[in-house]
Amino acid sequence: MNPPRRDAGQAFPIYITVVAGLLFLALVYLAVGQASVNRSSAQTAADAAALAAAQKTRDQLAGMWVEDVRDPAKWQAIFEGHGGGDFCSRADQLAADNGATDQCEFRPPLSYVVKATTIKPVGDSVVPGTEGVHATAHATAVIQSLCSFPHGVVESDDLPQLTCRGKVWVLKPDDPSGLPRPEDLFDVHLADSPAHDQ
Repeated sequence: MNPPRRDAGQAFPIYITVVAGLLFLALVYLAVGQASVNRSSAQTAADAAALAAAQKTRDQLAGMWVEDVRDPAKWQAIFEGHGGGDFCSRADQLAADNGATDQCEFRPPLSYVVKATTIKPVGDSVVPGTEGVHATAHATAVIQSLCSFPHGVVESDDLPQLTCRGKVWVLKPDDPSGLPRPEDLFDVHLADSPAHDQ
């Protein structure tokens, strides 16, 4: 007669193996989560940096337009972005504020391309090599003119009508409070960017 099987003794190694496997999977998921947070941080830094630089250029162009509001011959160049400066230094500041370094490129006349890299790496995990991995992400910010006006010779001292997003502005240079604001003249937005890099 065969001795009784000791099922409990045989099941224990299987139990240990299953628990070890589940623990390993949990650690892998944790590593993936850490990497995802890092990628999200990089994208936030890239977006903020590109938008900040573009907004500075928008404000500069709007200021130029206000200065030359009495000279409609100069308007078109301003709305096309000519004369706008490179404000990548503003992008650097915003990237640093979001825990990243950046490579910023001003693409005249009206866009910025930023690559942000997180300062903090993913960190130690069960996935080999993650301790030194820094997430990167890209963003492109575009400045877009919102206004149009009739071109050609103006037969009176009145300024041309300026139409921005369907709103007609009756311009009175002697009353700066009634002039369009930078956000009325130009839109700043993120363009479609490449997917995150690891």
